[in-house]
Amino acid sequence: MCGICGEVTFNGTQASPSAIAAINQVLAPRGPDAEGVVARGRWALGHRRLQIIDLSARSEQPMTAPDLGLTGVFNGCIYNYRALRAELETLGHRFFSEGDTEVVLRAYAQWGLDFASHLTGMFAVAIVERDSGRLILARDRLGVKPLYLARTAGGLRFASTLPALLAGGGVDTSIDAVAFRFYMSFHAVVPPPRTILNGVRKLPAATIRVIDADGAETDHVYWRVSYERSREDAARPAAEWREMLKASLTQAVRRRMVADVPVGVLLSGGVDSSLIVGLLDELGQKDLRTFSIGFEAANQESGDEFVYSDLIASHFHTQHTKIFVPSADLLGALPGAISSMSEPMVSYDNVAFYMLSREVAKHVRVVQSGQGADEVFAGYHWYPPMANAPDPVAAYARAFLDRDNATLGRQIGPAYAGDDVALAFVREQFAGPGADDPVDKALRLDTTVMLVDDPVKRVDNMTMAAGLEARVPFLDHDLVELAARMPASLKLADGGKGILKDVARTVIPPEVIDRPKGYFPVPALKYLDGPYLELARDALGSTAARQRGLFREEWLETLFADPRAHITPLRGSELWQAALLEMWLQTQGV
Repeated sequence: MCGICGEVTFNGTQASPSAIAAINQVLAPRGPDAEGVVARGRWALGHRRLQIIDLSARSEQPMTAPDLGLTGVFNGCIYNYRALRAELETLGHRFFSEGDTEVVLRAYAQWGLDFASHLTGMFAVAIVERDSGRLILARDRLGVKPLYLARTAGGLRFASTLPALLAGGGVDTSIDAVAFRFYMSFHAVVPPPRTILNGVRKLPAATIRVIDADGAETDHVYWRVSYERSREDAARPAAEWREMLKASLTQAVRRRMVADVPVGVLLSGGVDSSLIVGLLDELGQKDLRTFSIGFEAANQESGDEFVYSDLIASHFHTQHTKIFVPSADLLGALPGAISSMSEPMVSYDNVAFYMLSREVAKHVRVVQSGQGADEVFAGYHWYPPMANAPDPVAAYARAFLDRDNATLGRQIGPAYAGDDVALAFVREQFAGPGADDPVDKALRLDTTVMLVDDPVKRVDNMTMAAGLEARVPFLDHDLVELAARMPASLKLADGGKGILKDVARTVIPPEVIDRPKGYFPVPALKYLDGPYLELARDALGSTAARQRGLFREEWLETLFADPRAHITPLRGSELWQAALLEMWLQTQGV
């Protein structure tokens, strides 16, 4: 719902209101309705507001509760804020606003570092304690809302996006070689705390960081999803699991209806978003707005799934908006989409979400979206081979990693070559306790790492670039915990997402379920030619790119000679992967 930022110093100097104002200005698209900066000596907080809950000025931020000695900024939505408010009132708290921001402050005052465990929702929070000078940073369980950090000469700055931090100045923008190897091998996913820039880090999901007045830091991880199963769960019949799943998913969708403005749905035509529409219909939602986008075909590959989104819109009588994007418009939107990325993200549908969000924001301010279902319910093609894999790490690497380290060493500049960080990370994650089944190991990694730093980040960045709040019911933490308890076989059934499809059959037409898996197709960026090829050539052949030396020239020449011949295991263009990174760096002035 917003953009947040701030600074604390540790060396006796004052925080810079001008730097926070500059950072806040970059965050303007995330919160076009109001802005505020509060500076008190060694700390300053900034906020950009998108009005969703309590539209009055009483919920403007930064928010100070003088009786608590707390000032805070908050990005996101607390879906259970009304119940928490009632509980806090019984404990003696008195409220001056009607929104969820004050609930967050008073929850912290009441429960201390346990406050985040009481919150159901998506959030990034920063709270300054007046008396101790401590800064408290927190991020939601599944990392739906981002928080980036940069150490300065005398302190720390934070913001909702990486580009905003750069606007404050004083950030080391050299390339993090380890992050670069992750980007090239782990399908552009850079696990926290790293980012592609040495001077910027990100707070991991489900983490509360306490930063003392002298700069000392302590992290508290307040949530972990477990894939261990009780004896009762192991014996539970499939029918009972389906009933539990339907109830939990309905609750997740209901929770995300909380708003003082209308809520729509991004309707791709797949099972996940279609199921959200169907459940909203069951919950009595009337005059629901739905939105779909499609692109021109390329290389005999369709660029839209309108046949399915039209079917759902007609079946549930939604107010449906269809957006068709000619290739010329797609090319023109690319710079805006790339500059809106907090980190370089290679997936083609970034620009789809960017263009869709710009149109949707003309009609509604909040949407529900289907991200997360594939990672939570095993919808991707690499999960079935994991079921009986004698070497789960190798099986996952073959399906998901873009290239092995030997190949990478022949493609990137010598200064950036090094250890196989992606494979080592997968091995470390798979070895952790709490997930014994190979499929569960992959699901846990994808849900807690890949999902956070690819699909979820993509949706947040592209929707908030248009001042649109996206809510993701499949990442309701209660639903994720329930899914983790289910036997993997229930999720792998029916070609993936089996139990979710079983529930869907009780809600939506079967034609949407019994079909090949779809995605947001943007064929022009997969089969680079014409102006798209020239765009890549210009970026990678620029003076800045040559001086940076990220890629070996001989490898780039091979890609330019035949872009379509170099596709990653996840159907990505190797040339687009390289060009996108360079275009992003140049967009950020790096």
